[in-house]
Amino acid sequence: MPCIAELPALIKAKYATTVNRWTVLLGQARPAGLLSQATGGDLAQSGVWRELLSRYQIVDVASVVFADQHGCWGFLDLWRNDTRRPFGAKDAGLLADLAAPLATALRQCQARTFAGPAAGHRADAGPVVLTLDADLRITSRTAASRDWLDVLLPPRPGQAAIPASVYNVAAQLLAAGAGIDDHPPLARTHLAEGLWLTLRAATLGAGEQAGAPRPAGAALVVTIEETSAAGRLDLFARAFAFTVRERELLALLAAGRHTRAMARRMHLSEHTVQDHLKSIFAKTGARDRVSLLSRALGRNS
Repeated sequence: MPCIAELPALIKAKYATTVNRWTVLLGQARPAGLLSQATGGDLAQSGVWRELLSRYQIVDVASVVFADQHGCWGFLDLWRNDTRRPFGAKDAGLLADLAAPLATALRQCQARTFAGPAAGHRADAGPVVLTLDADLRITSRTAASRDWLDVLLPPRPGQAAIPASVYNVAAQLLAAGAGIDDHPPLARTHLAEGLWLTLRAATLGAGEQAGAPRPAGAALVVTIEETSAAGRLDLFARAFAFTVRERELLALLAAGRHTRAMARRMHLSEHTVQDHLKSIFAKTGARDRVSLLSRALGRNS
């Protein structure tokens, strides 16, 4: 199987294809697919197989995405080599049936990261920036990046951290530039003790024009920073499966609005606003508005 050293190439190839890409599976009736089926048996149609997996005698890949109406919480690829037959319809059906309950479980795991206010981390560490080449090899990095990456994915003794989340946003930037997928090159990931990070990728020297072609040989820049208050509120609402009204109410609470003002803004009665608040408290386990915002925004009251 591919080794850790090939992870950048694997991630780049995975993002650069539409064949059973998780964003494609999201739009299908069933959230699982087989490479052998998607390519009609011609696996070379897949860049991932052609550029990497073919060297390891992989004869099929089963892919599944774990998503619900609140977000995409992960995806999984299962490889099968030539010691066994390709996956079948029953395998794809099993994965599709498991997708919804596993998506819920993954979302609930993210919700648990908001159990309390976020602990402070490296407030004086300075900017966390990495540059990568077109093959997703890290070419330079600020001093703080190693500390943050070591926490994101603790390495084994004597080894360097493997920054998969950095590779992911950089690969998405390349995919967007190639017209493969138009999602922004952005990811949010939990660091530790309630602290969430936002990673963004951009092309160095690309100018300010959106969608401008990437200059030949231009470096990819990935920045890592603490997730903003607005970003945390969005994550919090998604993780706890808030309704549209509950999301609106949370935003008004964070803006300091009292019950009467929220009722006027939402065109609801104060009694209905209180009912929405009770639902939010029940979903999150928060005791009151202060503890709710403390957890959502990641700071002590």
